[in-house]
Amino acid sequence: MQQRFIELGNGYTDLFELIELAKVNKHRLQGMLALHTITGGKAVTSPVLVLKPTDPGEFQPLYICLEGIPDPRIQQNKRYSLFAETAADLNMEIVELEVRPSTSFTDKTLFYQYLIGILRMNKLIAPLT
Repeated sequence: MQQRFIELGNGYTDLFELIELAKVNKHRLQGMLALHTITGGKAVTSPVLVLKPTDPGEFQPLYICLEGIPDPRIQQNKRYSLFAETAADLNMEIVELEVRPSTSFTDKTLFYQYLIGILRMNKLIAPLT
C-alpha cells in the first residue's frame, strides 16, 4: 500500500478545502489528526485528514495543511474551531500528536516519511505490507 501526504496550503482557503474534502469523502474518512509542533518560536498545528485506501490501487491519501494554524491549546482560533466542528459533525474524534517541525528535516520528503512512521507505529494508518 502506498501512503502519501498531499499538502494543501496553510491559509483560510486551504482549510476550507480540507474541510470540504472531509465532507464529500465522509464515506472514505478514516481519521482526523492534529499534529502539534513548535516552529520559528511559535506553537502551531497541522490538521490532517486520513482517507481509507482506494480500491483498486491501494493508495491512501493524507491531506494536510502544514503548520498553518496556531496551536489551539495555547491560543483559541477560528481555523481550528472550524476543523473541530467538522470532526464533530462527522462523528470523528481528532487524534492529537506532538511531532517535530518540518524545518528540522533537510527535505520535506524525509519529514513526511517521519510522520508516516509515527502514524504506523500508533496504528493510525495501515502498517507497511
